Amino acid sequence: MEIRQILNNKKEYLPLLLLGDEQEDMIDKYLERGDLFALFDNDLKSICVVTKETDEIYEIKNLATYEKYQKKGYGTALLEHIFQNYSDRCKYILLGTGDNAEILTFYNRRGFAYSHTISDFFIDNYDKPIFENGKQLVDMIYLRKTI
Repeated sequence: MEIRQILNNKKEYLPLLLLGDEQEDMIDKYLERGDLFALFDNDLKSICVVTKETDEIYEIKNLATYEKYQKKGYGTALLEHIFQNYSDRCKYILLGTGDNAEILTFYNRRGFAYSHTISDFFIDNYDKPIFENGKQLVDMIYLRKTI
């Protein structure tokens, strides 16, 4: 397993990024200003984009693993790499996600706790409704981890 920071041609990773964020113009808002990490295990498995929000806070904007490789530890390995890589740069890592119990549990098990909610985020910022597990996403739930 190898994790590489991608410095050039970040849009080449768009197909996987779209699994984590379904609208390309939303990805465009953070991709170039963010640090892009890709996890390879023979081939590409997972991807993560991290942005600097303040001197103390970095935010995970996108974490995605191809569906056939989910629940195999790739997302966790990428998160651990992010925690190590940013531990000397900031106090907190934030991430926003929808109200999906499985995803919230995944992040809670990795040390994230509830921070705040942005009401109607997915309604106000996306062109079409987004559904996960048959449920429409409405509010953005922010989680925070102290590192």
